[in-house]
Amino acid sequence: MATKTISIMDDVYDRLVALKRSDESFSDEIRRLTNTKGSIMEFAGSWSDMPKEEGEKIKKGILAMRKGTRLQEIAKRMNNDTC
Repeated sequence: MATKTISIMDDVYDRLVALKRSDESFSDEIRRLTNTKGSIMEFAGSWSDMPKEEGEKIKKGILAMRKGTRLQEIAKRMNNDTC
């Protein structure tokens, strides 16, 4: 397989080193990090063995987080309109 040499900034290299798994090469790491062939459907049913109560807790947490984000966005817009 052919190889290429690329130049990257030191801070980017440091990030790659921090994310690199001990059993992979930099090529493997970059391939893993840039893989876009995934599908949300791969996760379908992955929580099927979770108790219903636990699922409800997660759902409530997500909805609360979304609500907080929406309120922050509204407040931000209101503050920008008054300036």
